Amino acid sequence: MSSTVDMKNEEAVPYMGPKPYGMSDDLIVPGALDLDCDERLWVPQSQDVEFRPLVLSASQGYFVNILRVRRSGILSRHRHAGAVHAFTLRGRWHYLEYDWWAEEGTYAFEPPGDIHTLEVPEDVTEMATLFHVSGAYIYVDVDGNTVGIEDVFSKIDKARAHYEKIGLGADYVDRFIR
Repeated sequence: MSSTVDMKNEEAVPYMGPKPYGMSDDLIVPGALDLDCDERLWVPQSQDVEFRPLVLSASQGYFVNILRVRRSGILSRHRHAGAVHAFTLRGRWHYLEYDWWAEEGTYAFEPPGDIHTLEVPEDVTEMATLFHVSGAYIYVDVDGNTVGIEDVFSKIDKARAHYEKIGLGADYVDRFIR
């Protein structure tokens, strides 16, 4: 019985060894899913479209953010350079190319190379979805011609400019960069 007690005591001791050289710190975002958080944290992307960064991985080329849309209609047509994971937190949306809907509580996996057109329907006043995006969104026209690109670096640039403009300082974005 004493060995069980000793084992439990040993498990309650934190690791005392060194961190691997070059390892980045953990990233903790309190209230990450609070959609009604401080409005200053939402970075404008376009008219009635904002994102809240959770992690901006410049070292691995991905980003995790909550996209908030407060209008209906077509948001974008894009191709994925890498895999995307999406968790719908509020409202609903779909892609014109598919018959499925992402409603509150829905998880969607979008494979690299997929091209689709995101629409928020008329009856939705706010859509919020957590996206984990690997690589880039390549915005395309109806024929697939590139008209723009969004990646972790453009997200960092937009967030830096926004946080500087509202008085939090451009370096506020640094807390999300890994």
